[in-house]
This record gives sequence, structure tokens and C-alpha cells, in this order.
Amino acid sequence: MKTVSAVDRIHHLVDPGSFTEVDKQVYHRGFGFSEALPRVSGDGVVAGFGKINGRPVGVFSQDASFVGGSLGEMHGKKILKVLDFCEKNLCPVVGLVESGGARIHEGVLSLGAYGELFQKNVKLSGLVPQITVILGACAGGAVYSPALTDFIIATKDSFLFITGPDVVEAVTGEKLTKSQLGGTEIHEQISGVLDMVCEDDTSAIGWTRTLVSMLPQNYRDLPPRFLVEDSPFRKTPEFERVAGLAPNIPYDVKDLIFDLVDKNTFVEIKPAYGRSLVIGLGALDGEIVGIIANNPSELAGCLDVDSSVKGARFVRFCDAFNVPLIVLVDVPGFLPGKDQEEKGIIKKGAALLFAFCESTVPRITLILKKAYGGAYDVMNSRHVGADFVFALPNSEIAVMGPEGAAKVVFKKVLESQPHMLNELISKYRNEIAHVQTALSLGFVDAIIEPSCVRETLIKALRLIPQRIRSTPKKNVPF
Repeated sequence: MKTVSAVDRIHHLVDPGSFTEVDKQVYHRGFGFSEALPRVSGDGVVAGFGKINGRPVGVFSQDASFVGGSLGEMHGKKILKVLDFCEKNLCPVVGLVESGGARIHEGVLSLGAYGELFQKNVKLSGLVPQITVILGACAGGAVYSPALTDFIIATKDSFLFITGPDVVEAVTGEKLTKSQLGGTEIHEQISGVLDMVCEDDTSAIGWTRTLVSMLPQNYRDLPPRFLVEDSPFRKTPEFERVAGLAPNIPYDVKDLIFDLVDKNTFVEIKPAYGRSLVIGLGALDGEIVGIIANNPSELAGCLDVDSSVKGARFVRFCDAFNVPLIVLVDVPGFLPGKDQEEKGIIKKGAALLFAFCESTVPRITLILKKAYGGAYDVMNSRHVGADFVFALPNSEIAVMGPEGAAKVVFKKVLESQPHMLNELISKYRNEIAHVQTALSLGFVDAIIEPSCVRETLIKALRLIPQRIRSTPKKNVPF
């Protein structure tokens, strides 16, 4: 369903009867060539305050029917008033964006308004959650404010680009449609700009309400508790099934996540980008947690450039807003290859490592099948500060898989006795790679029964004191 106006969109977002509009009678000042524009009340944006599930939020909604939703001086001041309120009162801000960018008629006044908005976005980063919902065009300067916020949701027919097809053709000679240049498929799957793509306005706004309902109001707050009808002692048969698979058999880790969290609470973020890593929010016995999980059904669960960046920003967000982390590990390592090296896997992988190392929220890791190489360290190991590390029976921790490791460790033996390869692989697996070795060294706290994963993680989470930040932490957009 396509809602009919900017104010309708706000009423779909906030609780019924809760919206208070501000600056409804503001007009542009007629600077420069804008004097030729009609003087429409509100100057192309509806702004104000409301509630989502009874909690206050700031909200603005751009009106594309007036000069394409372009941002001019007074338009920008209205948005800044909302952000100022959210800064002062420590509540989230939601922007409903449909804009062609800076209002050309107003020249530097429009550019200055954007600069002030960007500055305020950065000031609010890590202070309160900032969410952008793109409901149509988002071009030119309009793309940068969303990029500075924590989450970007878009309808499937939206598009985002810095320069439009006409400019691209004039500069490069390349002819592209809006969708080819900046459609949601590109930004959902390739660039990773978007966190969720929804069918239409109604579903995008509904998804946003769900997301806001799972987040704290600010950096001093804890996430809200969910009222759930799901036993903390419920068994986890999907973990039992996966525990019986050979290490090289792929499976979809989302089946395990749904088995672990309270029923119907998992909200996946960036599902189409960096698919070898699954991230999202869910509840464990009513407590909101961030879930990070390697997915063996994609790239065998390897960490690559995209999944590393995806995971790093999510860890930083959870750390900024006091959301505990549950990390499910089944990783053969970082994805090898020239392409990954050229894209900067060293720096991008280090971003995920840095995010875990500096994180102060409760962190619990469960090793499902294998954790090899540097990816073992990176995926919230004991060595980088995990509060608890558990493992399923017969999981493995090693520099590399036993098949490759045996050929290195027993190279001389195999040169003369190649028929011993399988025996030496088993020897390495049992004496070095088996999780029992890490357990004996204190790097794993316990080997747990697959059927009791939910109960074990809930008990562990209850043992870790809640940690609330004393100072804000910026959630940088890279």
C-alpha cells in the first residue's frame, strides 16, 4: 500500500493520537530564486514528536509533492529542531525520506542546511538510535544524512545515488536507468547501504516500528524487555541435528537462530548482503540480544570483506546501546583469493576484530562445528574478551582443518608413507583440533549438550551483570 502524504506516513509510524507537529506554518524565505516557488506551509517537510509502543520518538517526513522534497534552509531548520529535541531528551529519531537533494533555488543556504544536518547526525551518533526510512527518491546530498544514521530501510521501488543518470551520462557517456544506477537491489546486495528492503510504505514503516520496539531509547538505557510465552528450558532440536553432521556439510544457521531465541522475535538485518554472516536482534527469555552467526550455507561460512564490514558495524551498534551479543561460530577461516585481498580483507577483517575487542557489553560465544585460523580469534573468542565460550561436542579449534594441517605437520612421514594420510588426519583431529584440547586449556568454558543450548545461554546471560555505558560511543558508518 502506498500512503498518500508525508503526514499519513507519520501517522502510520507512531501510536494513534500521539503525534504533535511543530513548525507547521513555516515557509521558505524567498532567498535567491526560491521567490518564484509557491509559499507552501511547512516548506516540504512534516516534523514533530510522537510515541512508538508508548515511548517517545522524534520524527520527520519529507513531502515530495513540494519541489521534490528538496531540502532548503527552513526545511532543514525544521529537521534540526527535531534532532535537537532528541539530543536534549535522549530519544530515538526516525526520518521518512523522499528527497531529490539540495534545493537548487536556494544555493548555499541549502548546502549549509545539509552541512548542519550532517553535523547533528554525527553528534547524535551513539547517543540515540537514528533510523532512516527511504520511501522513493533519495539523491544528491539527501543520501549522506541516511548514511550517517544507524539503520536504513527502503521500499523496493526506491533509489539512492549521489549523482543521477543524466549527470553520469554527461560525464562518462554511460546510459543507466535509476534502478541500474542506485536501485534497492544494488544497495541491498552489492553496496550494503541498506539494512532492509520492504515491499511498500506500509511494510517498511511496520518493520521500522518493530525495530524501534527492540532498541533502547539512548546510550544510558537498556533495551526493553519482551513479554514472551516461551520456556527458557525449551529443548533445541535443530542444534542436535547440526551436531550430528560432518564438519563439511552445509546448513542454514538461521534454523538454529530460530530454534534458540524466543518464538517470533528474531529480526534479521542486512539479509541479502555479506550472506556468510547472519546478524539481527532477538530475545532470550525476554531480554533483547544481538545475534551474530557464521552461515555455512554461504561461502561455507567464511568471513569475507562484506560479512566482516557487516558484522563490525553491528557489533559497534550493540556496544553503543547496551545490547548483549550472542555469537554462533562455525567458520573455516577468511575467504582466500586475489579478489578479497584487493578489496582489503586485511583491513575489513581487522574492523570486525577491533569491534569485538573494544566491546564492553556481555558477550557469549557458542562454537557449533569448527573455528579455524585467525577467524577463530576474530569471532569473539576467549582471547578477545568473551565472557563465556561454550562448544558443542566434537567441534574443532585449530589453525586450519585437520585435512590440510596433517599434510603440513606430517609432511616428512607422508613423503615416505603416503598411505598413512587418513590415519594422521585422525591423529591431528583427535589430539590437536578437538575442542577437548581448548577445554583443558581454559579457552572453552564447557562442552554442552546440543538439546540444552537455549537453557545454557539464558543461564549464562543472567550471570553477567548488565553494563550501561557512561559515555556515548560513536557508531561510525564504515
